[in-house]
Amino acid sequence: MAPSLLAAVSASPFLLPGSSGISRRPLGAAPTRRAGLRVAALKYDPAKVAPQNDRVLVRLQQIPEKSAGGVLLPKSAVKFERYLMGEILSVGADVSEVEAGKKVLFSDINAYEVDLDTDEKHCFCRESDLLAVVE
Repeated sequence: MAPSLLAAVSASPFLLPGSSGISRRPLGAAPTRRAGLRVAALKYDPAKVAPQNDRVLVRLQQIPEKSAGGVLLPKSAVKFERYLMGEILSVGADVSEVEAGKKVLFSDINAYEVDLDTDEKHCFCRESDLLAVVE
């Protein structure tokens, strides 16, 4: 004799022991909403952010929104620049070649952009990933 459908549902390997797998919600009831987690962004003072080890915190140079001829550049045209320039704000304990206040050139591939909830853009990169110091 074949097992009943209820016995097959209760013997399912995907159910917790002791649960029948049958919903306890009344028919026609609205589905319950699951609780979510919302995290509000905090404002950080970039001068108080201390990079770890051989990392540096760089404030990115503003990319112009207009060309020299006055043509407005769309965000998609200036968003994916290969090389970035910026000013070092703070350095980690293992950094020896550069110091805060220097302008540097680096690749966007090795940079980790962070949102410090300011009007400026900031990123972390390793000291060894810096390409040049701009005088």
